[in-house]
Amino acid sequence: MFQAQVRVIYGDTDQMGVVYYANYLRYFELARSELLRAHGKSYREMEAEGFSLPVVEATCRYLAPARYEDLLLVGVEVPAVTRVTLTFRYQVTREGESEVLCTGSTIHACLGKSGRPARLPDWVAALVSPSTA
Repeated sequence: MFQAQVRVIYGDTDQMGVVYYANYLRYFELARSELLRAHGKSYREMEAEGFSLPVVEATCRYLAPARYEDLLLVGVEVPAVTRVTLTFRYQVTREGESEVLCTGSTIHACLGKSGRPARLPDWVAALVSPSTA
């Protein structure tokens, strides 16, 4: 599982001092972007090639709170790819700890320049985790 780091800033927390629930989706996005970058291309480059990957479904399961100044590790892997969709799975922990704070997934459709479904570029389809391929 690829891991990206994110430090919780004050603006990410709610009145109770914990990470506001919707911010986990931002952390997922950060991890996706870093995973693509680690495979040699950025999301911007993919868009320049005429493709986009809008989120069509998102899930989060909140297990324990993250707080201001926590250094989080956002694990991401790609367990499933079809001709036109890509699924990412996430796991959030604090650096140096094994307790899972949040798990989730997002499903993305691949769209071409016309905004219609398009076949995933080969380099994106190759992101599938070898353990689940």
